[in-house]
Amino acid sequence: MATAGPIETARTDPLAAALGPLQMTGAFYCSSELSAPWGMTLPPLPGYAWFHVMSEGGCELEAEGATRTLRRGDLALVPRGGGHVLRSAPAVEAPEILDLPREQVSDRYELLRHGGGGERSRMICGAVRFEQATAQNLVELLPPIIQVEGSLSADAGQLQATLGLIAAETIAPRPGGEAVVTRLADILVIQAIRAWIESDPGAQVGWLGALRDERIGRALTLIHADPAREWTVAGLAREAAMSRSAFAARFTELVGVPVLRYLTEWRMRLAQSRLEADGTTVAAVAAELGYGSEAAFARAFKRVTGLAPRTAARQRRAERDAVLALTP
Repeated sequence: MATAGPIETARTDPLAAALGPLQMTGAFYCSSELSAPWGMTLPPLPGYAWFHVMSEGGCELEAEGATRTLRRGDLALVPRGGGHVLRSAPAVEAPEILDLPREQVSDRYELLRHGGGGERSRMICGAVRFEQATAQNLVELLPPIIQVEGSLSADAGQLQATLGLIAAETIAPRPGGEAVVTRLADILVIQAIRAWIESDPGAQVGWLGALRDERIGRALTLIHADPAREWTVAGLAREAAMSRSAFAARFTELVGVPVLRYLTEWRMRLAQSRLEADGTTVAAVAAELGYGSEAAFARAFKRVTGLAPRTAARQRRAERDAVLALTP
């Protein structure tokens, strides 16, 4: 029986390859009952994505110099976790959300009632943490705000179904509602990013756009799946069924950097994630990523990140602990 060539044995699924690193855990969720005029400022949470679902009424969202108007049924994602402002109308005072009285339902779920007694709005807000540093490879490409309008066509049916379920739990809470919302929220974030990847021209460039190329996408998928392997340009070119020179030129053209530089930077993304875990040693991470010695790994890590591995590990743990101190 004839066997398939490299391209045929593992077709690239661009969305699966891009969304694969987006493993998340919930930080906290807040169901809000608001009355105009109202406003609130949400703090920056590095490594997290904020999301907001309007189940009733509307508001203005301001993040990183961008402004969006949200209406009933809309979803907004602030994917880079930047500090931002929500308010019923422009220029309304927006105190820090941590200074507003909130009812803590559980360790991760709160109720907020706030405003001046006018027109009502309801929304659910939350922050989810990306578990792997490699997710930053995708997050850095995303715009300051991803907005999915509730009036979208039937092509967005699955996302709208998730929004509907979350809105129902917000408006009429039932036993087990917290568990439902926390699980739906993670799905919602992935659906919003997927909608952006499928529809926005900004998703067609760089490594994300390169995933759609059958041959270069194949090479990227292999690198992501087995970063510790001793990849060479020639070896990846064979997997892509291309000549070495043609592969190297096309990879650089589509991704923006040479293939071996991309491989090293991808390994260092993984290393940053591994080093954040308490008790992880530099030697263990070096071995896991295919480096023959801790010294060789440390040189590569410092060349890419500008920091020694142990220094980076201390900084990431301190950042993690500081962010966790902001959550309920």
